[in-house]
Amino acid sequence: MAVLNIVLVEPEIPQNTGNISRTCAATGARLHLVKPLGFAIDDRKLKRAGLDYWHFLDITYYENLSDFFEKNEGPFFYFTTKAPQVYTDVSYPDGAYLVFGKETAGLPEELLVRHPQCCVRLPMIEGARSLNLSNTVAVGVFEALRQWGFPALQSRGNLTKYRWEDPV
Repeated sequence: MAVLNIVLVEPEIPQNTGNISRTCAATGARLHLVKPLGFAIDDRKLKRAGLDYWHFLDITYYENLSDFFEKNEGPFFYFTTKAPQVYTDVSYPDGAYLVFGKETAGLPEELLVRHPQCCVRLPMIEGARSLNLSNTVAVGVFEALRQWGFPALQSRGNLTKYRWEDPV
């Protein structure tokens, strides 16, 4: 099975991390949280946003960015509003790490400038600062999964009162 890794570097807003946790749980992506976090892991807002999906979540914590890079080899793709290319312009291989910065500052520029070919952005109108972190993560996750053909994901839903074949 293909492996997708989502990395949040110093996330600050528990609701965003909760939403991202739910996205990871529902898609089978692994979540990596790099400290310091702007909230406690037992924060009610974090748990509420993730609802009842916590038992599906594969999550790893790191003390800082150095700790993360010491324990993971990549390949890494850095999502940033400062990127020179669009997120759909790259191919995400099995085992890819999609890396996202904190809500107020993004990823450190010294990291980005060392890896320009791995920096990607979501297109926005001029003057728009950024999208919400949890929305950006969802777009990145589903682009990688789309490229892979949505492995191990259910691609057809069921109605509760009818069958798709039933005339109404």
